[in-house]
Amino acid sequence: MYVRRTMVAAAALLAFGASSAIAQDRTTINWWHAMGGANGERIDAIAKAFNDSQDNYEVVALNRGTYAETMNASIAAFRAKEQPHIVQVFEVGTLTMMSAEGAIKPVFELMAENGKDFAPSSFLAAVTGYYTNDEGQMLSFPFNSSTPVLYYNKDVFRAAGLDPDTPPKTWPEVGQMMTQVVESGAANCGLTTAWPSWVQLENFSARHDQAFADKGNGFGGLDTQLTLNGPAQVKHIQALADWQSNGVFKYGGRRNVSAPLFTGGECAMFTESSAGLGGVRANASFDFGVAQLPYWPEVISEPKNTIIGGASLWVLEGHSDAEYAGVADFFEFLSSSGVQAAWHQASGYLPITPAAFTVSQISGYYGRNPGADVSIFQMLSGEPSGNSKGLRLGSFVQIRDVIEEELEAVFAGDKTAQEGLDAAAERGNDLLRRFESANK
Repeated sequence: MYVRRTMVAAAALLAFGASSAIAQDRTTINWWHAMGGANGERIDAIAKAFNDSQDNYEVVALNRGTYAETMNASIAAFRAKEQPHIVQVFEVGTLTMMSAEGAIKPVFELMAENGKDFAPSSFLAAVTGYYTNDEGQMLSFPFNSSTPVLYYNKDVFRAAGLDPDTPPKTWPEVGQMMTQVVESGAANCGLTTAWPSWVQLENFSARHDQAFADKGNGFGGLDTQLTLNGPAQVKHIQALADWQSNGVFKYGGRRNVSAPLFTGGECAMFTESSAGLGGVRANASFDFGVAQLPYWPEVISEPKNTIIGGASLWVLEGHSDAEYAGVADFFEFLSSSGVQAAWHQASGYLPITPAAFTVSQISGYYGRNPGADVSIFQMLSGEPSGNSKGLRLGSFVQIRDVIEEELEAVFAGDKTAQEGLDAAAERGNDLLRRFESANK
């Protein structure tokens, strides 16, 4: 019966149901999230599907702004003893949530206390690694996860004399193809990127099995130091800077504001989140392909998995056992393969369980949507290492701002890659020491 109901719920999710009215005799579960637009509607549909599947609980989903605004609002609400049961927090806020002593209820404890079978092995290892403690126990519930991939314009490739079915696998190949594209006149730009720190440094480091920070990228303690200015990272950022100087790479700004450079046809290739696939589909008027993130073969012969972006769901302390029973039921519902597959297919985020991936395969989703499975295979590139498990750093939102400021100086030609990354490491380490001091 439960499987049948979750499959019905999956159908409801894909149909974008509206929120249901709160029943008088149900226990209310408040879920604060940061999803707007279509994904906000999908979250409403998930809540409605769960509410329709049983009679005991009513999940109320509420958008609280951006990721940072949602996390800050939940912290303020906890201090005021008005906290929600569940809050969606972006991956860079993981250590902040872990350090909020007495504020969070670890998900592994919640599920065990309520008799739920909840094993990290049911999820993709590259996803669970981000949200587990040293004992491998899950602290939060993985929800929307993404990873960077390479989008490329097949029409431009054809016009430049390149094989549209053979995207570049390595960064040297990217350099050659960028040059051919621009010199042939097929496009004005060979490559642009979204999320510069996340794609070109954080994921670059994981892909090449290079430490972004010591102590296992921060998993080993608060006294971590940034090592993002190592030889491999410097080589890569200097290559991008040289390509910028030569006019084949175009820096388009922070976050994903550079997307129109690709979807508008100006740049032939684009490194962006796998969750950006829907936006590319909606805005590109050309034939495009999706490929794995390139690597430097002189640094690594078999690239590692990339790491995730996105967010997970944290449970806050201060609620009754009856309410926590409802949260546990809701998380069990979210874990089902039908709901996970529906969320993946509707949103573009990764299917975070192998079972959801199998459901999507069997349904023919990947045949109808070429490129949608590239990110999954990339995430399954061997067992995550200490350098590709993820990042757990304090003040990481501010550290990213520092990194991107220094990258902009490098791309503008004001600093070499070594100078820029040395400065980013030094400034970032100052922020880490402040966080460490505040959380001793």
